Amino acid sequence: MGSFVRIFDADIVEQLPAFTQPLIETHCHLDYLDADDLVNALSLAERVGIERIITIAVSPDNLQTVLDIASQHAPVWATQGIHPHEAVHYNDEIDASIRANASQSKVLAIGEIGLDYHYDHSDRTAQIKAFEAQLTIAVDLNLPIVVHAREADEDTAAILSEYAPDLKNKGVIHSFTSGLKLAEHCLDLGFHLGFNGICTFKNAANVRAALQLTPLDRVLYETDAPYLTPVPFRGKPNAPHFLGLVANTVAQVKELDVEVCNEAVYYNSLNLFWNQQTS
Repeated sequence: MGSFVRIFDADIVEQLPAFTQPLIETHCHLDYLDADDLVNALSLAERVGIERIITIAVSPDNLQTVLDIASQHAPVWATQGIHPHEAVHYNDEIDASIRANASQSKVLAIGEIGLDYHYDHSDRTAQIKAFEAQLTIAVDLNLPIVVHAREADEDTAAILSEYAPDLKNKGVIHSFTSGLKLAEHCLDLGFHLGFNGICTFKNAANVRAALQLTPLDRVLYETDAPYLTPVPFRGKPNAPHFLGLVANTVAQVKELDVEVCNEAVYYNSLNLFWNQQTS
């Protein structure tokens, strides 16, 4: 995984929504930023009230990198996991690394794990094997999971059904873009659904439909930065400071006051990811 050179315009903060309730960014990829841009991104996030940020592991190459970022920046936490695109590389050594790293205090979840049948960068058998192995880690370590699911609704539902009873803390289906049937199934199993800039896109009626049926106490905010920049800034590099635009759209879809949504989603995030930590 390579890094991107990202220069953020500090003036853009003046165009972003301001809230009294702090927000939590539950899914981004800070290791895709060069060092100077990482510092800048964290500064802008603080300016708009982002209190905590979770940076997500996806490959053997960044398991340690996300830990280093989290250890160096107080508002940042991390996960450990191998994305389905990288599943072909999953082996006993990686499994052991994830287990060892996940014991560190700044690791909150096992992820990003799951299935992606759109790109099939790893063959589906390898994806399922890696997914199940990492679900076993989550069960063993009593950690929530961060799930990637794309065009793999049936297998995702079946595998989560098998493991959910043993996952005390469940987790989140991040960047939810799947069908309503999978949304309902995952909600029934006790999972949260994560929504990001996609919900602001004109052609994402399916995502807004999933958001409508998701109870407020199961909604999480995320950006998936540096990807999926919300409207009206599509085409610019994404970063956590755009999270408020997601919050505004969630509130509009839910037909609720945005501060009411923000408070509920803030505590959803705390309860899911920090339920065994006091800081």
